[in-house]
Amino acid sequence: MSVHGEARAGGVPELVLGPMLRHVDATSATLWFETSGPCTVCVEVGGGVLDAPVTASASTWGVHGHHYAILVVRGLPEASELPYRVDLAEPAGPDALHPPATRRVWPPASPDAELAAFPTSTVRTARSDGRLRLAFGSCRRSEPLDAEGVAAVGPDALVELAHRMAFPPPDAPALERPDVLLMLGDQLYADEPSAPIRERLERARRDPDVADHPEVADEICTFEEYTWLYTESWSAAPVRWLLSTVPTCMLLDDHDLRDDWNTSQAWREEMRRKPWFDDRVRGALGSYWVYQHLGNLSPAELDREQLLAAITAAEDDDARTALLDAYAERADAEPDTARWSYVRDFGRSGTGGGEDGASGGVRLVAVDCRCSRRLDPGNRAILDDAEWAWVQQQAQPDAPVDHLLLASTLPALMVPAFSDVEAWNEAVVQGRWGRWLQRPGEVLRQAIDLEHWPAFGTSLHDLLQLLARVAGGARPPASILMLSGDVHCSYTARAQLDGVVGSPTAVHQLVMSPFRNPLKPALRVANRLADAAPVRALAALLARAAGVQRPPASWEVEEGPWFDNGVMTVVLDGRSARLEVDHVRVDSSGRWLRRTHHRSLA
Repeated sequence: MSVHGEARAGGVPELVLGPMLRHVDATSATLWFETSGPCTVCVEVGGGVLDAPVTASASTWGVHGHHYAILVVRGLPEASELPYRVDLAEPAGPDALHPPATRRVWPPASPDAELAAFPTSTVRTARSDGRLRLAFGSCRRSEPLDAEGVAAVGPDALVELAHRMAFPPPDAPALERPDVLLMLGDQLYADEPSAPIRERLERARRDPDVADHPEVADEICTFEEYTWLYTESWSAAPVRWLLSTVPTCMLLDDHDLRDDWNTSQAWREEMRRKPWFDDRVRGALGSYWVYQHLGNLSPAELDREQLLAAITAAEDDDARTALLDAYAERADAEPDTARWSYVRDFGRSGTGGGEDGASGGVRLVAVDCRCSRRLDPGNRAILDDAEWAWVQQQAQPDAPVDHLLLASTLPALMVPAFSDVEAWNEAVVQGRWGRWLQRPGEVLRQAIDLEHWPAFGTSLHDLLQLLARVAGGARPPASILMLSGDVHCSYTARAQLDGVVGSPTAVHQLVMSPFRNPLKPALRVANRLADAAPVRALAALLARAAGVQRPPASWEVEEGPWFDNGVMTVVLDGRSARLEVDHVRVDSSGRWLRRTHHRSLA
């Protein structure tokens, strides 16, 4: 892999990251790329299969000295699995006398033996039979995959998922390929980078705003440094192949910027005083827009994406960089100027993806509950008014769906004792037990991460009431599945919504965390103790004593908690839903992915 910005001999740059298969529907596929220099990316889909392969191309654009392309291949046949290949062409000058030189970069050439051993990457267009396999999880550290890295943070669930798909063991079938992979935040740890990244930071010449502050000496602070994290996280051969052949949806969470990001107004005020924080915001949100957010968008949404249009139309890379930095700063300071949430429809009839008149199928509403918070101490909300209005609209489409999936990096239905403690803490910080406990309450909030949905009581009540309206409607879905991560353990919980009687809708909270960042032993013990009757009773007593209003639902953890690295998969088929839970372990013969649990959900 070449250094960014350098082209190989012959003038054709290299492929640094990608291809990443992002949005796929019945007739189109979106692919994302990073290259080592300016070029044209050319994709051919269906060669050797279709009578006439489908092609698309796009020129790269540059920001912060890096070069990217995102392109949509349109006109693909529905319900087909088609191989694809990628060429890079050198930029053609205005007076060029010969066609530009090109180089095949995907499938990878034989020198990359590990990557070349994987099957050919394919695009599998959506089908309309109502069946969907959606795998999900969160929290993935990118320590090396050697023995030392495995000892530190365990084996990588995404690596094992790729291996089981591509190279099933002789005594087990291949793991069925997901139709989509949902990555629920903390795909990067800007505040806890790997040992190789920390060593690179020590060698790099740092901005004085960073170098003079030891608290962030080992942390990522600039766009350039964020590119190191993405390259490290997505370059391992199994992961690179997986992301080239399974479509992905992504959301950001606190470690993409810094632990406890937007926990409270007090946290924001403290951070805004840090001289390095503006660089961190520009790096985190700017790189998230480039590497993760763009691929979440449908082709129609990409066509309407104003920042992308402005960047591609800008006269040079300096102007593009300025546009991106200004967007990131504004998105942090004025959350309603950017929307990171999005919606995807799968298998809905009469639509090109969520338009009026669609019916049946699956709707995924992916909700940003980190950037769009309202942190006014007297009027806190995990989603501001604009974001909440959007969520309500998307969760109640004009035409019915078979299954509604609400994805949020943070669980709404936590272990009941933890939920009560977070609600109690919010009341204490708001002064319910007197002003003298407000500051200690805030310190406790930040120290032990009391900042999930129950810590925003009004928002939790609003969400549960929204779910009750959906489940109690005239044509309710068979299931409402809330998909979350963050908490470094996995579990399932089933809810009974107040006022909903006789509804066929099953309501479940499904939590999968981590992909690769296991919980410390002491915190595992705390999670197990939280379900003990005395602990639950004490937590409930604290909440009642602080005047906390009971949420309009009841729930219990049904399965878990589990603490191993892993991945969950929901399998939706018509009106039925089932769950598969896989965790990765290490035994004497190597690491392996095992089926921990499976059950029907609806």
